[in-house]
Amino acid sequence: MKEIDNVLRVLEQTLYAIQNDNSQPLKELSDQTLHAATTGDEDNLLVAVVVYSLGKILSRSDYRTLRDWESFHRIVTSSLKCSINDLKKGNTDKFRKDFMLIKKAINKVSGKLKTYIKEVFKNAEISKASRIYEHGISAGKTARMLGITLYDLQNYIGQTGISEVSLNQTINVKTRIKMLEDLFTK
Repeated sequence: MKEIDNVLRVLEQTLYAIQNDNSQPLKELSDQTLHAATTGDEDNLLVAVVVYSLGKILSRSDYRTLRDWESFHRIVTSSLKCSINDLKKGNTDKFRKDFMLIKKAINKVSGKLKTYIKEVFKNAEISKASRIYEHGISAGKTARMLGITLYDLQNYIGQTGISEVSLNQTINVKTRIKMLEDLFTK
């Protein structure tokens, strides 16, 4: 895991936000781990996806009225606390197990809440994958890192217009030849 101190800070602030029922900072906290994920660090990527998902879930006050909300909230809070303690002790293997309990908390809920939360996590994975793709990582590698389908990622990228950003487009052949000619004639 890269940038353990940064991940620890992000998780502590995430826990604080959740305990204070404030979903606002979670998207920004998620983005703060994304840079390390662009180097292939799957732990940072997992943190980015989960924190972003929690922000989306907590921002929906109607979810709190559904059955099993308290159970889901309790598991998330407990898993965050354990994950933070694991990182403080330098035990990254235990961190991964404890942190994955947040995603597994979905299986502890039922009905509409389970469906909603699954959808939020799936959309968060695709959204974060598109952000990694923006940083120059291939769509195929990004999809594999997140365990999503290439089809879902490319569909999302096509809808957002990320692939049309000038940084992602190559220079046409005529311009390339002109640049080479200029390079050798000067």
